Amino acid sequence: MDPRSIFIELSYVVASVLFILGLRGLTHPETARRGMHLAEFGMLLAIVGTLVSREIVSYEWIIAGLLLGSLIGVPMGFWVPMTAMPQRTALSHAFGAFAAALVGISEYYLHGAALGVIKIPALSFEVLLGALTTTGSLVAFSKLQGFLPGAPVIYKGQNIFNLSLLAITVLCCVLLQFFPGIAALFYLMLLLAFVFGVLLVLPIGAADMPVVIALLNSYAGLASAATGIVIGNNVLIIAGMLDGGSGFILSIVMCRAMNRSITNVLFGAFGSVGETTTAATGQMHATNIEEVAVQLAYARQAVFVPGYGMATAQAQHVLRQLGDELEERGVAVKYAIHPVAGRMPGHMNVLLAEANVPYSQLNELEIINPEFPSTDVAVVIGANDVVNPDARDNPKSIIAGMPILEVDKAKTVVVLKRGQGKGFSGLVNPLFFKTNCGMLYGDAKETLTNLVQAVHNA
Repeated sequence: MDPRSIFIELSYVVASVLFILGLRGLTHPETARRGMHLAEFGMLLAIVGTLVSREIVSYEWIIAGLLLGSLIGVPMGFWVPMTAMPQRTALSHAFGAFAAALVGISEYYLHGAALGVIKIPALSFEVLLGALTTTGSLVAFSKLQGFLPGAPVIYKGQNIFNLSLLAITVLCCVLLQFFPGIAALFYLMLLLAFVFGVLLVLPIGAADMPVVIALLNSYAGLASAATGIVIGNNVLIIAGMLDGGSGFILSIVMCRAMNRSITNVLFGAFGSVGETTTAATGQMHATNIEEVAVQLAYARQAVFVPGYGMATAQAQHVLRQLGDELEERGVAVKYAIHPVAGRMPGHMNVLLAEANVPYSQLNELEIINPEFPSTDVAVVIGANDVVNPDARDNPKSIIAGMPILEVDKAKTVVVLKRGQGKGFSGLVNPLFFKTNCGMLYGDAKETLTNLVQAVHNA
């Protein structure tokens, strides 16, 4: 084996190990940053190893692609705010999946039936998953960005039509294995997969977007692994399988956190307004800065519950300041983290880590729920569905059975909210009408800033 081949294989082996160690590091907030750095270095090694391959006959287009990608990616990395990170993630899935699909299209165009009985199935799988993930991710991005409505887009017979379309697409994929020379089958499968990706995500409500993003991440990874099989790239197979497997496991974990199945997410039209009854009656009770400041300043324990509203207002830093102010007064401060709060898995953890909130103060749902009855003040910052008691108390609700943060059991609940709207998913929250709940209206960042000063002067 010549030195170049040895270097390529060694770089692939080291990159694969770094991918695994990086993924392992992401399992805990304290090691997540190191895990990301390990994975980044692994990817750099994989790219360098690939670039020295003898199969590359010209570097002009590769260099152009590297420059163009860097010119787009670096500004996005610096300028995209944390509030838009879910959209950014969805776009990344679309780009990765489209790249995998393009490789498959190119290989079939160049070689067709000559690919053989091993590569044709992998190529078909790659193109099918890559195509539907591309358009599905773009629809998810559009829903998160507000270009499309967050509520499910549903119509009569939708599930039957979607399943029929999927069956025809898969049939084309199967027939292609027996008749690989019929190009019409391949391109029909490609077209139908693009269409199915759109129709797959349209009926999924905004409240299920964290699960959808995790699932699309899995699809993109599996498409990349299939790409590795087609072009004979071992590190791409390993990285794709790690991405696909971890994404699928994350999807299952997220569904369990919501007490839902993958099938229910894909075909249940979660978040559909008008399919649920609610126990919410009466009137919301407005409170004010001075009253809440006194409640917090003289509390024994305060629990903050962050949601997407905190992300929108970029209020995580001033929330930490409020927590520090309360701790100086001897108040025990904790943060309650729901696994699907925000628009992507781990959204709240990332935001609070950005504000240097100690990991020891972050409490998952199972740990913090038993503490709410002894909590003096629970402060909800822009969260809705994850604190909706209908999930626990109303069997007719479409979120019935979904685990929630039981803030309504606290002695006093304060909800920071811009107005009296229903939130992103369109569900009414009975918590806002309870007698122990006060609504503090306004921008979360401005409200928390005022609270810091008011608590300091209390």
